[in-house]
Amino acid sequence: MDSLDFNGRLADAARAMSGSRDSGETLQQIAEAAVDLIGPCDIAGVCVLRDGEHDSCAHTHSHLQPLDDLQRELGEGPSVSTLTTRDVIYVPDLTDRDPWPAWGPAAAERSGMRSYLGYRLFTDTSSVGTLNLYASGPDAFSAQDRLDAMVLAAHAAVALSSTVRHEQMHTALSSRQLIGEATGILRARFDLTSEQAFNVLKRISSHHNVKLFSVAEHVVSTGSLPPEA
Repeated sequence: MDSLDFNGRLADAARAMSGSRDSGETLQQIAEAAVDLIGPCDIAGVCVLRDGEHDSCAHTHSHLQPLDDLQRELGEGPSVSTLTTRDVIYVPDLTDRDPWPAWGPAAAERSGMRSYLGYRLFTDTSSVGTLNLYASGPDAFSAQDRLDAMVLAAHAAVALSSTVRHEQMHTALSSRQLIGEATGILRARFDLTSEQAFNVLKRISSHHNVKLFSVAEHVVSTGSLPPEA
């Protein structure tokens, strides 16, 4: 693929990723773009950060979920170790046991993949996930491939960060609305002020170690406080 073709297809992929407001859809688009744009890449996956840990979310092939599960089991691999501290890593041959003596050879045996290329997806200093590319041949990714993938990763990070922020804002708004409804129900049923009703929700949330949203959801769906309150 020449540079003009690559840039045109990258622009199309970037617009598609940025236009999505669903993180699952964005993740799948990123993974598929990697296979489409980076010639040697046979399969790709994207992991996102959830509460400080990597959570696999999108793959172009079923091979990748077992490999991600194996990382958690062994405690080593790109998404649980190296890419939390490095922006990019290239492993020409996973069977060489460096840098993952247990995971690398097992991953190669289970998937038939030999080359690995990974990027930390970040904006400023905040990581939002990792982009993982695999190829069936050893030392498959050239210097140009690695540069092209880095450009793709930069676009992917921006798109993913924007999508995650949109979802967080939507979730926060929905939570506020639900808590407001629950507060209104308690006010009417127990003749409380808004502050008193909200404090009841907070007290139950703290006492039973459940999220305030969950308490409010129960009140709105049943019209009453949780039975154990």
